[in-house]
Amino acid sequence: MSTALTGALAGLLGGTGLALVLWRLGSRRVTLAQRLAPYLRERPRTSRLLAESQLHTPFPTLERLLAPGLHDAARLLERLGSSSVSIRRRLVLAGSPVTHDQFRMEQLLWGALGLAGGLLLALTVGLVRGAAVVPLLLGVTLSAVGAAVARDQLLTWQVRRRQDRMRAELPDVAELLALAVGAGEGAVAALERLARATRGELTREIDRTLAEARSGVPLGQALERMAGRTDVPAVARFADGVAVALERGSPLAEVLRAQAQDARETSRRELMETGGKKELAMMVPVVFLVLPVTVLFAIFPGLAVLEVGL
Repeated sequence: MSTALTGALAGLLGGTGLALVLWRLGSRRVTLAQRLAPYLRERPRTSRLLAESQLHTPFPTLERLLAPGLHDAARLLERLGSSSVSIRRRLVLAGSPVTHDQFRMEQLLWGALGLAGGLLLALTVGLVRGAAVVPLLLGVTLSAVGAAVARDQLLTWQVRRRQDRMRAELPDVAELLALAVGAGEGAVAALERLARATRGELTREIDRTLAEARSGVPLGQALERMAGRTDVPAVARFADGVAVALERGSPLAEVLRAQAQDARETSRRELMETGGKKELAMMVPVVFLVLPVTVLFAIFPGLAVLEVGL
């Protein structure tokens, strides 16, 4: 590495460090609201020793030392990527026990791993081929940002996978519930039997709904909450149908059988739509790969004969 390149790299690192220090000093400015908050907020009624710990890692001392920087990095991720509201909503839809702060910590960890991988690759390429510094730094930055975005996309994929499982489980769940109700059991007893006898994502939501009903929440309201937690139209119709049947005294077994039939028709329609999309996707390699190769093999002998004759 030449002397000029070494000086440019040192100047870049020094300028970056100075910019980070100035940005940190500006972000640490205490506002009037922050100064008055300790005197205006309500004092806790119990001892702080009984308060729930907010630590998220097995290294409490290191977490307290790095907490300010981690919070700033989390705010930067919120500006660049998904908002906190979107993250909390998708965590609920995914049925994940991870909190918003824990998800941001995981996102920062993925970003750090991407940064380490990008640095390792950049050092390897720089030492082997002597590439320019600016493309290497750009690649390292893209590696860190890409890893953080990948964790966000993984959460979205988990939500979609869970919703697909619920759609697939809904017809069987509705029919089993209709059989239990038709045999003479009440709605709550049938839901409890279903929760004990089956396993799945929809069964977990039904079990949670029953837990809310045991705690004093009306069953109709608990079913409405289940529909809001799943965000699946078929499950929302199922929960609304059961709630309306319980409220108005309609025959619950007939409602559940109709719900199961609707769910199967919806699954069949979605399967046909997916098959149509896959059929169009299969035409791409046929048209752009197989067909040109076939045409080339067909006309190549004729071209070869023409060249020999000429």
